[in-house]
Amino acid sequence: MAASKKAVLGPLVGAVDQGTSSTRFLVFNSKTAELLSHHQVEIKQEFPREGWVEQDPKEILHSVYECIEKTCEKLGQLNIDISNIKAIGVSNQRETTVVWDKLTGEPLYNAVAAPVSPGPSDPAAVVPSGSSVPAAGASSVWLDLRTQSTVESLSKRIPGNNNFVKSKTGLPLSTYFSAVKLRWLLDNVRKVQKAVEEDRALFGTIDSWLIWSLTGGASGGVHCTDVTNASRTMLFNIHSLEWDKELCEFFEIPMKILPNVRSSSEIYGLMKAGALEGVPISGCLGDQSAALVGQMCFQDGQAKNTYGTGCFLLCNTGRKCVFSEHGLLTTVAYKLGRDKPVYYALEGSVAIAGAVIRWLRDNLGIIKTSEEIEKLAKEVGTSYGCYFVPAFSGLYAPYWEPSARGIICGLTQFTNKCHIAFAALEAVCFQTREILDAMNRDCGIPLSHLQVDGGMTNNKILMQLQADILYIPVVKPSMPETTALGAAMAAGAAEGVGVWSLEPEDLSAVTMERFEPQINAEESEIRYSTWKKAVMKSMGWVTTQSSESGDPSIFCSLPLGFFIVSSMVMLIGARYLSD
Repeated sequence: MAASKKAVLGPLVGAVDQGTSSTRFLVFNSKTAELLSHHQVEIKQEFPREGWVEQDPKEILHSVYECIEKTCEKLGQLNIDISNIKAIGVSNQRETTVVWDKLTGEPLYNAVAAPVSPGPSDPAAVVPSGSSVPAAGASSVWLDLRTQSTVESLSKRIPGNNNFVKSKTGLPLSTYFSAVKLRWLLDNVRKVQKAVEEDRALFGTIDSWLIWSLTGGASGGVHCTDVTNASRTMLFNIHSLEWDKELCEFFEIPMKILPNVRSSSEIYGLMKAGALEGVPISGCLGDQSAALVGQMCFQDGQAKNTYGTGCFLLCNTGRKCVFSEHGLLTTVAYKLGRDKPVYYALEGSVAIAGAVIRWLRDNLGIIKTSEEIEKLAKEVGTSYGCYFVPAFSGLYAPYWEPSARGIICGLTQFTNKCHIAFAALEAVCFQTREILDAMNRDCGIPLSHLQVDGGMTNNKILMQLQADILYIPVVKPSMPETTALGAAMAAGAAEGVGVWSLEPEDLSAVTMERFEPQINAEESEIRYSTWKKAVMKSMGWVTTQSSESGDPSIFCSLPLGFFIVSSMVMLIGARYLSD
């Protein structure tokens, strides 16, 4: 019976899905796109200082190995032979920056978790005796804001009438992208500086770090990335599809440390260890491009929104670059083969989506599990005029406003945790609408519906709210793992693997759940305009000095200082008069 089951399954494809909060390994049937088994491991995020977010690259790598081993064990329990796994794809959080030593395989940047506050020019690698620093390095995560001063100094060097950075990369100069994180590491971390001088340093986003490590690491690992991840570094020319010499000189990045750029679907190398040793790694896509492929948005004008830690809306613009006039990014969507054409996309990014639920759980403690938020929101069915702008790390598309910070407004004595929970879900939907409006203006063709995926789409209240606020249907595939599916499709379709056909007639039909708007257009507009008012209130809260100095003194806030001093004077005066 087991033998016949294996015969029916045919070739399988695995996918590593490495995100900001977890790592997963999933295995799909290449003929039916059915998910057969998976395993997930949570990843820690460290916040050593306000605006600084870090992760341990070695923890990420170990989590990948663990997920592969556990998934293979589960397949064995299902009588599925793991020798049927013919290829592995990689999908990853983008922009997150790692620098490592090619001779030892060790990350070079230790987490800035020491109880010191080094200034912009102080080497962050200097740690006082007795400080607790992880043995492994820490990557510079995409939400990290430490590079704001770097961005400001670089922006002064770009001529106002010739923004060559944006014209070559499709990206605004921002803390979000890898080049400024790498520049910060080169400026501040002695170990990185020394390794570059001695020709030992390699740079990569998470995909590069994983592929290099999985294909042998210091013993012949393949140092590469794909066009989608390269396009998020701000060092890559999206027209020529090459690292750009002028951009590297502008950011003062040595080109010798950069990975080779490959297509999203080709054999990069073979697994050198673990249960799947010898299996080719043949697909690589940044997570949002992977979701676009997994949603099968292969036609111009098709769009998807992924609801994860952040929220990412991508619209396929075909083989032409469309440059946004409304704060969106132009990015590479995919290139599914060495000799295949490149496709582009417009992208809008919301930094805080699922992260706002995590914040309500971990920081405020109003829910014990992320799933509870749906129950709280359902109890009231309204935010009762409460609006939550979760600009914890500033506002991204379409504002690109780093001075913004999170606010909850419209509170009354009647407001309770249920209303705040509802407002948090609405915030995700309002931010998506802002991006969709910008996209419609840039493309000139309003979307007829929105395809959605990601963990948060299990929340039916959220999906209905999204349909109401967009005032168009929201369509969700019954198999929600579209990011991993996209990576698996790219891997299985690679030349030399050839177990997954991407021809339209061969793509499996996917069953969908559809959410239609249930409120009238006028109510939708009123709620959206009130949200816009709340967003305006969130801007201008911090300056570079206050966000980066880390000065804990209450007197770093001048108004607060005056208030405390004047209060002390009044208190002394009152005591004097009473005597």
